[in-house]
This record gives sequence, structure tokens and C-alpha cells, in this order.
Amino acid sequence: MADLAARAAGVRLGMKRGGVLTLSPETEMHERDVGREAAAQREVGISLMRFSPEVALLDEAVVVVEVGASLRLFGGLRALCREAKAVLVTLGLSARISAAPTGQGAWLLAKFGNRRVLKLASLEQRLSQLPMISVPEVRPFADWFFGLGCESIADVRRLPRAGLQRRCGEHLLDSLDRAFGTAPELFDWLELPPTFSARIEMPDRLEHADGAVFGAHRLIVQLCGWLCAKQLAVTAINLQLEHERGRDAIGPTTIDIALGEPTWREEHLVRLLKERLHRIELTAPVIALRLDASRVESAALASDTLFPEPGGSKEDHARLLELLVARLGEENVLRPAPTADHRPEVANRWVPVAHKAKQEELPEGLPRPTWMLDNPVRLLMRQHRPFYGSPLRMVSPGERIEAGWFDGELVTRDYYVAQAEDTSFYWIYRERVSSRDAEEEQRWFLHGLFG
Repeated sequence: MADLAARAAGVRLGMKRGGVLTLSPETEMHERDVGREAAAQREVGISLMRFSPEVALLDEAVVVVEVGASLRLFGGLRALCREAKAVLVTLGLSARISAAPTGQGAWLLAKFGNRRVLKLASLEQRLSQLPMISVPEVRPFADWFFGLGCESIADVRRLPRAGLQRRCGEHLLDSLDRAFGTAPELFDWLELPPTFSARIEMPDRLEHADGAVFGAHRLIVQLCGWLCAKQLAVTAINLQLEHERGRDAIGPTTIDIALGEPTWREEHLVRLLKERLHRIELTAPVIALRLDASRVESAALASDTLFPEPGGSKEDHARLLELLVARLGEENVLRPAPTADHRPEVANRWVPVAHKAKQEELPEGLPRPTWMLDNPVRLLMRQHRPFYGSPLRMVSPGERIEAGWFDGELVTRDYYVAQAEDTSFYWIYRERVSSRDAEEEQRWFLHGLFG
């Protein structure tokens, strides 16, 4: 195989290594790796399963996808081909994409450019013009056909079928019949493993984690194809950055991402990985990446309502929280998790938003401020009234809280909602004193502010 630059320099298929270097010393040559080619073909097949679960891997680096039932979903054949090409670009590959009513016909059309045919009549016209050598079953008998004056597929089809079958066998006629739609096609559809795990080796050592985004994106594309084919959604993924092996080798750097809502969206998963990779400082160069789907569940498709709720859907809200966690860290994105305790400083509890801690029900009918102070502020007393910028006036009956005797943190307080002269509202309390200490001046504290 030779690329366009090599062909422009005069390199032709069939040349020996010495002739190529004599003609173009700058030409780079690589040994063919059949194993890596097969692995790349399988990666493409899994990635393209986002368009259809029926994918077949054929000879000559061909991938056939049955997309007849997916055309309306992806906005038509042209839009689907554009998306398929974008998937291949993400994988770092290029391809010729063709479409036809038959898989064999699409394969033959792809050999000579990106052609799309929707009807069998048009397919027959297109295929008949192709060189006969494009059919693999014709090649062993190419000299014989050339001797008969055949050049195109149409010339071969005009020959007597009985004579062709005796001379070339039935495989040649079967291949042409399948391509032209006169015989049924049977493919061995690609089977997927029950769990997803994919690995990719980096072309060079990576010194910075941001450089792993491209490789991670390739793995995410494969994951999304696997999820779509299995009709699953992922709730947790694990990315491992493998370092160089040797005497002083260290274990892989692991990135665990837990999602609030199940997803199979490529752009969302890639964005989360970008944020996490941006925050990592590597302790050693990276040579490979491995992606595992830690937790998956059945995908529940969202139904589009006629009048959507303003502000986005529940899934949009969950994706926003996941992005904030990836960017700021789990310990910096919190949610309230009230505890069943009468003491405000104990009941008001915050936990990471990803934690699934049970949330207690708040008491109904009792005033609670929007903002609680970490430490209550003792208030000044003027004319026997608590003072905070101005004298405070009680506007609610008292609420007595007496709890904590069971853990040695006893509190005995009477809470009130107080109003200042500027109509601001505060949550204040006074400490209850025993009759023995009744002569002491009562102490008032500010504990919360209402919105």
C-alpha cells in the first residue's frame, strides 16, 4: 500500500524496497502488522454500532453496517454518512463510505469512491460500469477473462451462466447475484462481549495528562458504540493511564468517574474526562490507556414532551453537576443532607453531591433560615433588647429546643424570628438559665439569616 505522497514521488505497488529508496529516499516504510489491522477493524465495527447493531467485518478492511432502519433517526443517508465519517476521524482513520441496497454492492462501490445509491436499478447501472477485477472472485481467472475481451462487470455478466459456473465455480456467480440483489445476503454479525474493556497504546510517551485526551476520546467512541448496541447506559467509568515498565515501574494512574444519571452520550463523557485529565499531574510518562465500564444499566430513553420544562431536563441538571464535580473536585460540590436532630448545627449537614445518603424529612410549619452561621454570634443588649445594627423585635412565638443529652452536647435554647428596623429577619435564640442563675443577664445569639 502507498499513500498519495508516495505515489506522487513515483512509488508504485509491486516495487521492491531498494527501488523505492532509489527513487524516493525520503519515503517512510513500515512493516505490515496484520494483528493491528484486525484490531483497528474491530474498533471501527464497535464504534459504528451506534448507527445499527448489525455490523459485519469482511475481508480487505471492509466494514458493512445495515442502516436501513436508522435513516430517519439520523436525519437521512447523507447526515448518517457524515456522522460515520466523523467517528472514523476520531479514531484516526480514513475510509471511503458508500451506501447501496445490498452490502456486497456497497462494498464494490466503495472501492472506487464515495458513492450512495438508494435503488436497485441505479445500483445495477453503477456496478455494471466497474472494472471486473474489483470482484475478488474474478481475480483468480483474470487472465482468462481478459482473453475473452472482458473488462467490466457487465461484460462478465453477459457470459453464459452455465459456462461460468463450470469454469469458475459457483462462488463467482453467488457474489455477483448478492451484489445485484438477486440472491439473499448472509453476514456473520459482529458479537460483542458482555462487559466493555478497551486498551490503546500511545504513539509516543506522554509527559502531560492533557495529551491523553485524543486517545481517551477514541476509547469513548468505542464505548458509546458498545452501549448503543447493548441498549445500555453507563453510570461509572474507569480510565487507567499505564506508565513505562521497568525496574522502577509504578502502577497505573486511575481516574474513576461516577455519573449522577446514566448516559451514553459521547460528548458528555469526553468533556468529563477532559476536566479530570486537566487536573492530573503525571508522576511518570504514559504509554497506554485502558477504559473500563465499571457500572452499566438498561438505557431509559427520554420522551420528548410537547411543552418541555424551562431550565432544561433532569438529565441536563445531572450533566451540569457531573461537569462541576469533574472540574472542581468532589469535595467542593455539596448538597444539603438534613439529619433527624433538633439541634440546628447538627441537623444542617452537607455531603458531596455524588453521595447517595438518605435525606431526612424536615419538620413542617417551623421557621428555618436560608443561611446558618457556623458559630453563633453573641448579640449586644440595649434597653433589655437584643441589638444587631438596630434593636430587634420578636415576630414569632418561641420554639424551645432541648436536645443533646444523649451525646454529651446538651443545648437548651428558645428560638425566635426577629425583625430589624430595615425589615431584615434573623433567627436568634436565648440560652435558658436555671432558677439558680436567674439573676444573670440573659444572653442572646444570632444563628441564622432569612433570605
